[in-house]
Amino acid sequence: MSELLKYILTHEEAFRRNRLPSLYSDFTPQKKTNPDGYAVNVAAWEQALNRAAKRGYTSSRGVRVRSGSTVSAKSGTAPVKRKKTDHLILRTDESLLRDLESPEWGRPVALGTVFDEAVRNNSMIPLPVYKTTAGLLQRKSQWKLIDPGVLSPWNVMSWGARQLKGFVVGPESDSAPKLQVQELVLIENLQEAADLVVKKATGGNSSKLDLIYSRESFVEEFAAILNDATELSDADFDVLLLYLSRDSGAIAYDGKTIKFKSADESPEITQQDTTIASIKTLVSTVSKQVTSLEAKIAELTVSAKTALSNKNRISALSAVRSKKMAEHNLQQRFNTLMQLEEVYSKIEQAAGQVDMVQVMQASTGVLRGLHTQIGGAERVEDIVEELREEMTKVDEVGSIMNEADPVIDEGEIDDELAAMEKSDREAREKEEAAVTKNRLAELDGVKKASDEASRRARASEDADSALADNIIDRLSNMSVEDRPMQAN
Repeated sequence: MSELLKYILTHEEAFRRNRLPSLYSDFTPQKKTNPDGYAVNVAAWEQALNRAAKRGYTSSRGVRVRSGSTVSAKSGTAPVKRKKTDHLILRTDESLLRDLESPEWGRPVALGTVFDEAVRNNSMIPLPVYKTTAGLLQRKSQWKLIDPGVLSPWNVMSWGARQLKGFVVGPESDSAPKLQVQELVLIENLQEAADLVVKKATGGNSSKLDLIYSRESFVEEFAAILNDATELSDADFDVLLLYLSRDSGAIAYDGKTIKFKSADESPEITQQDTTIASIKTLVSTVSKQVTSLEAKIAELTVSAKTALSNKNRISALSAVRSKKMAEHNLQQRFNTLMQLEEVYSKIEQAAGQVDMVQVMQASTGVLRGLHTQIGGAERVEDIVEELREEMTKVDEVGSIMNEADPVIDEGEIDDELAAMEKSDREAREKEEAAVTKNRLAELDGVKKASDEASRRARASEDADSALADNIIDRLSNMSVEDRPMQAN
């Protein structure tokens, strides 16, 4: 099983085992009989191939392994190797069918149908067509007519003729078309890569010089923009730079120098930009040479020590001699690098000064325009004097209007105020007297109720005492004869 198929079966939810018979079958007739199932299968294949290409699994052209370096917390710099494969371009040929071949279900029969639908929907565009036709991604309708005269490769001309025939007279049959050998630009991956590049290049608080790249430094900086384990191919960078410069307008590109659009100006490459890009590239190149020479010196040192421990004086002398030459070259590279970095620093400083001068010049123009609107200091003095005169007139008018007001006797005002205070005081006294009266009435009622309760209590006590006295008198007056005789 190929890495491509293993990735798809492992990571794509749509490629569950129970869905594989349908996905590998010729589902082209379902476009009429089961449109929903047809659309689901086409979308599943298109999404799976896009994602696999994004991770470098679909490239059928020669894969080149490039050495790079990454920083490690323990060992400093450690060499890494990345595959350089296609991520934005998909080649549809026999090798793709072999990579997708399943031991159980064979090859996907309807893959040609998938690519035809993707081309009609502009989610995949033939590479020669994309390179020679501007504005394809801005068109809402499908691009159906292709001018073969603008396409140089013969296979693209034949592809256009077949597409045109299909659009005019319809498909020859309901079976899946044969897979055409072509290179398709994966628009989804292309747009994602472009967005990531622009965000990385312009996202930080960088100076204008950081927005300028040579093609070499651009490739070095954004090679792993889609996947850390793989790098974009040269063909990918051709398409990406074309998209950024022609379709999105994010950069200016003249074949050698790339300049990203800043917030306050449109990208336009000047001779200064080209020189700055060259200096940046040269600094990067010399830095790599310094790193390589340092590693070589360390290696030669180890070789010399090993030769001495093995009593091999000739090899030790050779290693030491090579080490001395490498150290000499390293010192030269260091000096060159320091000079280049100083030059670049001065250029960056000068660019900042240019920005400051431009801002100051623009500010001067603004102040000049405002002063022109004001009319100078003499005009301001005249305006202030006129304002004072008008304010004086307002005060005079106010004084005249105050003289026309009716004369009011202050004594009458005092008498009226005293009468109002007296009336208010009498009202409060009446209110307080009514409250006091009500409270006295309440206290009198409480006293009467208490007296009545005491009277009733005394009467009850007198009645009980009288009854007790009566009983005692009756008992004391009873004679012995009146008592019952006891039996002898």
